[in-house]
Amino acid sequence: MSRKGCLGCSFPVLIVIIVVVLAVGIVSFLSGALGKAIVGNVGLPEIFTVDAPHVQLPAEDIFHIGGFAVTNTLIASWITIVVLVALAWAVTHRIKLIPSRLQSLLEFAIEWLLNLCVDVAGEKNGRRFFPIIATIFLFVIMNAWLSLVPGFGSITYTVVENGEEHVLPLLRGANTDINFTLALSIVSFFFVSYFGIKQSRMLFFKQFFNVPRFIRGVGQLVSGKVKTGLGSIGFGAIDMFVGFLEFISYFIRLVSFSFRLFGNMLGGEILLFVMLFLMPFLLAVPFYGLELLVGAIQALIFGGLTLVFATMAVTLHEHEEAH
Repeated sequence: MSRKGCLGCSFPVLIVIIVVVLAVGIVSFLSGALGKAIVGNVGLPEIFTVDAPHVQLPAEDIFHIGGFAVTNTLIASWITIVVLVALAWAVTHRIKLIPSRLQSLLEFAIEWLLNLCVDVAGEKNGRRFFPIIATIFLFVIMNAWLSLVPGFGSITYTVVENGEEHVLPLLRGANTDINFTLALSIVSFFFVSYFGIKQSRMLFFKQFFNVPRFIRGVGQLVSGKVKTGLGSIGFGAIDMFVGFLEFISYFIRLVSFSFRLFGNMLGGEILLFVMLFLMPFLLAVPFYGLELLVGAIQALIFGGLTLVFATMAVTLHEHEEAH
């Protein structure tokens, strides 16, 4: 029987792992800005050095099609679409009764999303909402995770403007572009509005323009019922004000959806860049794991809130009928 060391590894293997980790740690420290500030430049090759992060909020234009600017975030979103389609094709073109690991993983994700939709919105509405909720979730999470692939942001593209060369990253995470997050928020907004109007019809707008009590109070006042009319007008004014606040908050969702996803993903990307600059390789590894989790959470929040708002919109009619 072979002798085992720590964590099921033999002692020679364990020693090799420790030596490799120490070597990577030393190289990371000496090649990073933190090590250079403490011990100075020891002359390590440039391949181990990470340039100082350059933060730019607007996405960079890579090329133009007529008057349409194709940005690096747009190219990244196209790659995300290609990856998702390729995954779907790889699983569905040869579906097996005994699934492979990839098929099992995707089936688990799809089943989990479907159960989430059904649990929140009910059987009927949950299955109606599932396609758009699953699309939003998978699109956001894949955008987030693809940007963590090593080398994703280091591929550069040189453009010439006014006789000057500018080196731009060819790819940038789509979630870090406010235009992309705003476009996704608009899709979510129209999805919720469509199902709300389809299900509740004019009752959908009553939550914003709740004037029946105010009009009834005016009628009572004209008919001589002064005390009752003034009370109805007062409460009607409150209903109208609450409806106005609901109207404002309904459109504020566009802003909150956009900036929540944009801020979290851009902040995470900047954090990774800073860690790579301070101490490449080793220090950034824990933050890569953190960003994997953050990407999944942000996808769940975006898709989950869309699901909740859609459920609230279609249940207005049921609530009115109950009253």
